[in-house]
Amino acid sequence: MNQTLLSNAHQLATRSLAWLYATHDQGHGVLPPEDSNVDLDLSNPDNAYKPIGECALAGSLVLRESVAGPTDRERARALLDFGWQQLRQGDLLYERQFRHILISDPLEMYGHFHRSGYRHAALEDLLHSLDGLRSTHAVEAMANRQLAVVNARSVVGLESKPDWDALAATTWLGARPEPWAIDWITGYNVTHTVFHMTDWGAVPDRLPVPLQEYLAEWLPVWVDIWQETGQWDLMGELLIVDACLPESVCDPDSLAQLVAVQHPDGLLPRDLDPIDEDPGKAFKENEHTAVVGVLAGTLTLARTLR
Repeated sequence: MNQTLLSNAHQLATRSLAWLYATHDQGHGVLPPEDSNVDLDLSNPDNAYKPIGECALAGSLVLRESVAGPTDRERARALLDFGWQQLRQGDLLYERQFRHILISDPLEMYGHFHRSGYRHAALEDLLHSLDGLRSTHAVEAMANRQLAVVNARSVVGLESKPDWDALAATTWLGARPEPWAIDWITGYNVTHTVFHMTDWGAVPDRLPVPLQEYLAEWLPVWVDIWQETGQWDLMGELLIVDACLPESVCDPDSLAQLVAVQHPDGLLPRDLDPIDEDPGKAFKENEHTAVVGVLAGTLTLARTLR
């Protein structure tokens, strides 16, 4: 067993989680209070709403994998409790889903909380009802986004049963295209195809064998490319892909590179740009990368120990 890899994975996850915990404790990523004069736009998820879901994902996988120490488990639970409180114990998700029946983000976000034991009976009744409609299954979306929805349905326990192989075949990754044709946004699409196909590494064999073989050949190359250009956020996501495969195919030194660029307080920069001195802007620009750090470290640690 690679003790250096274990140490780096633990350090990356623990420090990233500590930074997320500290920044939320300082009041970043907060929705307007229910009794404020600020109207919360339920049709716009790109405010504090999105980071709440991302932090809930990180917390849920820390708890699911059970490889973290007691302090990290407490922080993961605190992030989930914080998010659930911000979402008014799920009422906000219910209201958003009720008003906009064809959107999927309430279902996807609820999946992170559901995985960790949180429940909202009215929302679950609504989701089960919507799952029986042809219209909700016919919503047009990018292929990897379709995978996100069907995986969330699986996590929450809805009855519809997807054809995973057919869904995988509709993605860019499913075509096993010329690997040199990949670009920045397609790299993210590839990572999310794997995340949702495997439920973040819980069921790696759900990814078709031909795609596993394709990634075994080309994933290390893509990691090297974005490591060389200092795109730490995308590089980290590609390392999460590595942790979702049945066997690791990437150089352990790549994870060490993320540890090397991480700040002492746990901030993990998204790229080579300077970190903004304003704490609010620094949170907005680097929160996602901290979540990536938690996931890359946690899933690598869990898979290596298994």
